[in-house]
Amino acid sequence: MAFSELLEKVGSMGLFQVIAIIFLSIPVLLIHSHNLVQNFSAGVPDHYCRVNGTDKYNPFLRMGGSKTCLIEAEDIAGNSTDVMIMQRCQDGWVYDKSIFSSTIVTEWDLVCGLGSLKELAQSLFMAGVLVGSLIFGRLSDRWGRRAALLCSLLLIGVMGSGAAFSPNFSTYCAFRLLSGVALSGLLLNYLCLSLELVSPTSRTLVISVQGYCSAAGQILLAGLAYALRDWRWLQMAISLPFFIFFLYSWWLPESIRWLLVNNKPEIALRNLQRVAKINGRKEEGEKISLEMVRCEVEKEDTAKFFNPNGGRPSLLDLFRTPGMRKITCCLMCVSFATNLSYFGLSMDLSGLDFGPHLVQVIFGAIDMVAKFTCAMALSLLGRRTVQSGSLLCAGALLLLTFTVPKDLPVLRIVLVVLGKGCLSASSLCSYLYGGELFPTVVRQTGMGVTTMMARLGGIVSPVVLMAGGTFPFLPLLLFGVVPIVSGIVAFLLPELHNAPLPDTIQEVEERARAEKKKLNPKEGEIVISVVMATRF
Repeated sequence: MAFSELLEKVGSMGLFQVIAIIFLSIPVLLIHSHNLVQNFSAGVPDHYCRVNGTDKYNPFLRMGGSKTCLIEAEDIAGNSTDVMIMQRCQDGWVYDKSIFSSTIVTEWDLVCGLGSLKELAQSLFMAGVLVGSLIFGRLSDRWGRRAALLCSLLLIGVMGSGAAFSPNFSTYCAFRLLSGVALSGLLLNYLCLSLELVSPTSRTLVISVQGYCSAAGQILLAGLAYALRDWRWLQMAISLPFFIFFLYSWWLPESIRWLLVNNKPEIALRNLQRVAKINGRKEEGEKISLEMVRCEVEKEDTAKFFNPNGGRPSLLDLFRTPGMRKITCCLMCVSFATNLSYFGLSMDLSGLDFGPHLVQVIFGAIDMVAKFTCAMALSLLGRRTVQSGSLLCAGALLLLTFTVPKDLPVLRIVLVVLGKGCLSASSLCSYLYGGELFPTVVRQTGMGVTTMMARLGGIVSPVVLMAGGTFPFLPLLLFGVVPIVSGIVAFLLPELHNAPLPDTIQEVEERARAEKKKLNPKEGEIVISVVMATRF
């Protein structure tokens, strides 16, 4: 009996799955809070030179350039002079508190020559996510999805809270780095656990719900930041809930698919019967015997690796065979392109000058609309069409901005925002697609590698924006061309709409060979003819 049949017997989308998906989706609401919190915790308010060690300041001495430390001299009437003078603020700074009561910038005076340090903190966080994608991807394939999820939830709570109590900027950066590592574990395992709990027909619904939670999290962050103007309180507000998530996640069972692939039939049987009981199919669960489960384990074990070198699955298995190699390379390209352009646009939408809180709400609303549209398209058109189409549309919209006259800035902004929405749809699709394409034995390792490429794209995007200071056309050009190239590459991926999840590398290779025969039927006929000729 195949695993899909076992899952159908105990219920593939019953009460147990609903509760588990809710439990796994709630932490997703705060993923973007950690990703984007520095939009608020590192906000740079207007700042002036402090006078004589008091909170008074000279309103006629205003910063004209934070990096050059130029102070613009104005006369008493407030008219700018033609002279720009170099002047240091001997007694520090006084900050405008109308938007932020406290940020890491105001607390540690990250202005003037220290202004670039706030970008360093965000880069370290993204680097932590990149490193964590490799660490947790491998750990969850070896030790289980549940163990990696619990570990990451606890670490996010600890490291996020530690950042809130940081006595200095160096300590803050260290905690942010470790928070990024932990967040990567959550990103990988909540999705994988969700997909391995449900039937193929329910996967689109599950990934869509979690995509909505991610987008809604951007709006939630704006609300929290508006209510909590002090960065330490905001950091605590997005970190403490993870201790609660950690406690209730002990209720979640280990992935039954992972247990079968890793030769743990007794635990798999207990989990199947537990799912059956909660789904109201206790009698069906009791009919499943240990011998039936062991038979499934033996079937998985005999075809487990499809690896001439044998041994446990490893990172090399993603590239060793042609089918796996094509999937891995294509998804790496898609992930890098999506995040390069997405984060680049998110950090450069200067035309939406409505204040940080309102802009964050707009971003969240755009993402929710895009992901809703993507969910509908995934059910109707399949994975490959949506993945490739969203990237091609994003690139085309961004390149189209070059044809917009300068006297139509609103149209230019609309095109950029629509392009960002297409990239958000591409991101949702790639998470679902990657979870379906990689087999169970290396699913988390594969997702870890593609997540690493996604974070690499997020790290490279600020460099592209910096190059825009010298070549103004370059950022939008790259943000348009790269998605188009990756959209073409995505056409090489196999379609898995409503197909069962592959558990072994052999299944992936067999599916690749079958698809190749469909594309080259004559080649298959030639092989059959040669075989028949040798027999007779």
